[in-house]
Amino acid sequence: MVDHARAARLAKRITTIVASAIGTEIKDPRLAHVTITDCRVTGDLHDATVFYTVMGASVDDEPDVAEAAAGLAKATGALRSLVGAGTGVRFTPTLRFELDTVPDATRAMDELLARARAQDELVARAAAGATPAGEADPYKHDEDEAGDDPAGARG
Repeated sequence: MVDHARAARLAKRITTIVASAIGTEIKDPRLAHVTITDCRVTGDLHDATVFYTVMGASVDDEPDVAEAAAGLAKATGALRSLVGAGTGVRFTPTLRFELDTVPDATRAMDELLARARAQDELVARAAAGATPAGEADPYKHDEDEAGDDPAGARG
């Protein structure tokens, strides 16, 4: 029987332990700019997928994702030992690290929204001085029909 609440609690605990260990106990310089974003644990509590992002050394630098992945692969055994000691579960879950794509998707969506706002602004500027192509009120009204037929009778 799968206990989703227990899996969620374990995932949260694994996230905390791994993030703390990367910041304080693992002395690999390749992991200096790695941030743990999320963790998912299977229902049987045997496998955990840890999601991470990598930031550049400065705002202008590109992140070195390959080096960070290599650093995490090398530290997986030590991190799993720390997770086992910190969680107290009977079977320590295997750890699999996966690059989190949510920040990239968010950045792409922000760019698309900015482009859409710019297009909306161009359309609004063009529409500001525009006038209708035909009459100001192109719809027929009942009083127009009575005024069109001078005899008032239909044939």
